[in-house]
Amino acid sequence: MTQQNEEWLSRAAPEPALEPELPIVDPHVHLRDKGFRYFIEEYAKDIAQSGHNIEAMVYAEGHAMYRAHGPEHLKCVGETEFAVGMAAMAASGKYTSTKVAAGIVGFADLTLGDRTRELLQAHVQAANGRFRGVRQRAKWDVDPVVRGPICADGPGLYLDAQFGKGLDVLTSMGLSFDASIFHPQLPDVIALARAHPDANIVLIHSGSPVTHASYAGKDAQVHADWLAGIKELATCPNVSVKMGGLLMCLEQFDFTKLALPPSSEHFARVWRPYIEPCIEAFGAHRCMASSNFPVDAAGMRYGTVWNAFKRITAGCSADEKRWIYSDAAKRVYRLGGE
Repeated sequence: MTQQNEEWLSRAAPEPALEPELPIVDPHVHLRDKGFRYFIEEYAKDIAQSGHNIEAMVYAEGHAMYRAHGPEHLKCVGETEFAVGMAAMAASGKYTSTKVAAGIVGFADLTLGDRTRELLQAHVQAANGRFRGVRQRAKWDVDPVVRGPICADGPGLYLDAQFGKGLDVLTSMGLSFDASIFHPQLPDVIALARAHPDANIVLIHSGSPVTHASYAGKDAQVHADWLAGIKELATCPNVSVKMGGLLMCLEQFDFTKLALPPSSEHFARVWRPYIEPCIEAFGAHRCMASSNFPVDAAGMRYGTVWNAFKRITAGCSADEKRWIYSDAAKRVYRLGGE
């Protein structure tokens, strides 16, 4: 998959925003300077051009702006400090009225033992009331093409006893956990949720169903395995799901080889089998539509993401849409008094 290609994206016909007044809290946005710059200015431009009503967003960790000095285990706190800076710039009103980094999900290695609480407290202190949780990837696969350069050191991270102790510390501090896996690892998240019933766990990217590399040509089996895992995970009341982020694994190819960027109709058709079952299994109050920007900018505009979701959820009630597009994120990440 390529990085963002502005010239190629500009070839797409403009898509007017569907249901433009519907309030949205985007629960998964990265701001960073990695491959290409995506700071408050770039994000604000995407919001303005999209025509959608983005009231707030949650900053999701992306290994950005770690501290250059200091203890190794505390360097990741630099990303929280960076997110707070982006939030301050947005609060000036100069760039956008969207509440940027209304909540912050940072990185912490929950296997640090006695140093886990120190790290989490450092994040909380740095975030000025915005720190909401942690993401630690457990993504791993025997296929090196699938697991890619950013992955766990090996399988079974979420089953590790030391990790479980760290999750308990996180939970005791009122913080949530974003679980990052590939779909064959859904049983690990199920086991984690059942072993730690008080933990507030968020499955991100719809569980990242994989249909490329060694999974290519196995779409029916992938969907069946993914669906069985999703239905079982939904029986755990302490788990919610961030839907979206499917571009990375479900359709991983060089989009710029296409003459034109795919439309929201295309993404709605491809994503629907992995979005509707989440809503049916978890219920709207535990489902959050998310953009995964700027990662998904490899294949679409920001407005295209939301149009695709809105096409998929066209048959939902007004109450269900309110949960999917804003209230579930407010509940999970404790935004605006929720």
